[in-house]
Amino acid sequence: MEAVPCRSVRHHQRASPRLIGLCRPRVAPLELSLRKLAPWVAFLPCDGAVMIHSLFLINASGDIFLEKHWKSENHGKGAVSRSVCDYFFEAQERASEAENVPPVISTPHHYLLSVYRHKIFFVAVIQTEVPPLFVIEFLHRVVDTFQDYFGVCSEVMIKDNVVVVYEVLEEMLDNGFPLATESNILKELIKPPTILRTVVNTITGSTNVGDQLPTGQLSVVPWRRTGVKYTNNEAYFDVIEEIDAIIDKSGSTITAEIQGVIDACVKLTGMPDLTLSFMNPRLLDDVSFHPCVRFKRWESERILSFIPPDGNFRLLSYHVSAQNLVAIPVYVKHNINFRDSSSLGRFEITVGPKQTMGKTIEGVMVTSQMPKGVLNMSLTPSQGTHIFDPVTKLLTWDVGKINPQKLPSLKGSMNLQAGTSKPDENPTINLQFKIQQLAISGLKVNRLDMYGEKYKPFKGIKYMTKAGKFQVRT
Repeated sequence: MEAVPCRSVRHHQRASPRLIGLCRPRVAPLELSLRKLAPWVAFLPCDGAVMIHSLFLINASGDIFLEKHWKSENHGKGAVSRSVCDYFFEAQERASEAENVPPVISTPHHYLLSVYRHKIFFVAVIQTEVPPLFVIEFLHRVVDTFQDYFGVCSEVMIKDNVVVVYEVLEEMLDNGFPLATESNILKELIKPPTILRTVVNTITGSTNVGDQLPTGQLSVVPWRRTGVKYTNNEAYFDVIEEIDAIIDKSGSTITAEIQGVIDACVKLTGMPDLTLSFMNPRLLDDVSFHPCVRFKRWESERILSFIPPDGNFRLLSYHVSAQNLVAIPVYVKHNINFRDSSSLGRFEITVGPKQTMGKTIEGVMVTSQMPKGVLNMSLTPSQGTHIFDPVTKLLTWDVGKINPQKLPSLKGSMNLQAGTSKPDENPTINLQFKIQQLAISGLKVNRLDMYGEKYKPFKGIKYMTKAGKFQVRT
């Protein structure tokens, strides 16, 4: 089967018809994905053979709190020793931040592929040459499955449900090959944990393993179970965009891009056939789809046509990187001065809305890593609360909502260590925010239609824009 790319940085390659639930191919060329992982992927040619030997879960402290091994009966080899993670720990020590650990690490006898989410490293160990983006995408699917099963994906929750975790992993990989990764299929194979089910299992000694094979496994739509019935039929779609940007000291945009997803919660009776159209579909030029989407119709008509899975799923993800299409929704006015031969400095910042189409910016959080020479800061905010940690030198300002009529500001002085020279660089300012009912790219859903069923469902579309890595240089 031809290897095809999907989802930037988290892209994978389809290598087996047995794989159920990973994304459809996207339109963009593979080089765009590999460029973000280079040079680590250069030694991993995509030959279509995939075998994951072991999976290690490592917390931020460097402790392995869960491991799962899939022995290869063909090769007759035992489980991979956890000492292989020493190479990962070395890379972790060299990285300035957890997100900067290389996603692919080569060792003399293994390759380590990892993703970092929810303060946990998911590290897959492979011994043969594989498509690296395929494994990385699979690891993201493991995280999404845990989140769907347990509500949150955390070390505590995984430890509390360790039996279910091992049962789910056993179904997701068959002898190291991805088998069932679609949430609907997995929930029929392994029942999600509940308080009542946990009590019954404790008393009777039974497990969460289902009594029957998934009904959808034998149909042409394996992502949807048969015989679905609901009293209230509803379909909700969330368009969520995350903007990454770097703004220079003059306010000009150095780089900006948007990572967007459309998440769906569909609870419809029977076997509905949905079509979703956009007012400006040409914005979506770098897209990956859920397997339910009919790709040929999207190519020809730019309409999403699909039979949806039952429940929550990610319909598509997209990427907008053209500078002229990325609007910057906030601006920061700053005046940060360090005086020569003086123990005092001046600190002033003001945050305001920009290109928000009248929507309110909320959940604003400003952080800045101050130079080591700053002993303390005496600041006064016009709104919100601020904290300066004299040990880590981290300034945090919780702004909240921005009122355009009265812009929030933080002003005051900095106390510097006596005898220290003026810092070489001013600190950078990092922003977090969210804007409800706005997709900053301008993407808008035109209409949602349903065929194949006679009832009229309730339909809803919600938009949200939030900050990813949003940095202002001073």
